[in-house]
Amino acid sequence: MASVKWTAADLPDQSGRTAIITGASSGIGLVTARELACAGARVVLAVRDTEKGQRAAAGIPGRTEVRPLDLASLASVRAFAAGWTGALDILVNNAGIMAVPEGRTGDGFELQIGTNHLGPFLLTGLLLPAITDRVVTVSSQLHRRGRIELDDLNWEHRRYNATGAYNSSKLANVLFTLELQRRLTEAGSRVRAVTAHPGIARTSLGNQADRVSRAIYRYLGWFFNDAGHGALPTLYAATQDVPGGSYIGPDGLGHLRGYPEIHQPSKRAQNPQMARRLWDLSARLTGAAQAAQADQHMIGPRNRPRPSPGRARDRRSADGRSCATERQTT
Repeated sequence: MASVKWTAADLPDQSGRTAIITGASSGIGLVTARELACAGARVVLAVRDTEKGQRAAAGIPGRTEVRPLDLASLASVRAFAAGWTGALDILVNNAGIMAVPEGRTGDGFELQIGTNHLGPFLLTGLLLPAITDRVVTVSSQLHRRGRIELDDLNWEHRRYNATGAYNSSKLANVLFTLELQRRLTEAGSRVRAVTAHPGIARTSLGNQADRVSRAIYRYLGWFFNDAGHGALPTLYAATQDVPGGSYIGPDGLGHLRGYPEIHQPSKRAQNPQMARRLWDLSARLTGAAQAAQADQHMIGPRNRPRPSPGRARDRRSADGRSCATERQTT
């Protein structure tokens, strides 16, 4: 657990490091991108809407670039990964959708499991040989209400429930991290896989949610974290010396708001047999099993020294204000 109230002002110097943030054009992803860039990192905003991404990047001081990525399309994921060259220090699987009406991706997956889990699963696998330090996957405390139905992952034989599908996709995120870390450790890799969650944050994520979820956001939003505080667990997971497999979220009541600390996910999220079975199914569905006939392809550098970020420093935007105090509620 964090012994002090850790904030973005405590970020270590990220100079010389490269990070990819998916869904970085708004909300928690935008704050994460901004803070890492202000700390000196080269930040790639991987976004579905590149025009929106360019507008977001224009407000971020430091080294940024925008690249197209639609996690609901396996072809888009493969194209993004094929265009990547060089080392990658941090991958943040942040993008996601929440409690949307029933729909299908172009590949035929249920929209939420496809966007929130299967897309990031394939992206991570394809980029992993280049990753030198960290994979951070953003989940939710609602994973505690999720259930994985391996024989009906895509909601083809059940009555669709938008909230249930979201909860299950977030449980899949934590199980993915558990199995990824197991494989990394077994292979002797120094790369760490970590899960973060924002508690409940006021972001644009709920805009396309079902009516009940939108009502909760509307009437209880005063209680939620803003995007700035919601991003703190992700920033902590991405930059602090935490054990692989950690689950990081706010330290407040119910872990719904506050400052980052390590705590425990649900018992279902700690089931190694389910994590392995979900991995195998995800690999088959996304074609990752064919792309990686052996784990060697899926595991990043084994013996390369882990980068050692410098001490925290005062990060100023172009107009002289500290990036760590510039908060955006979306």
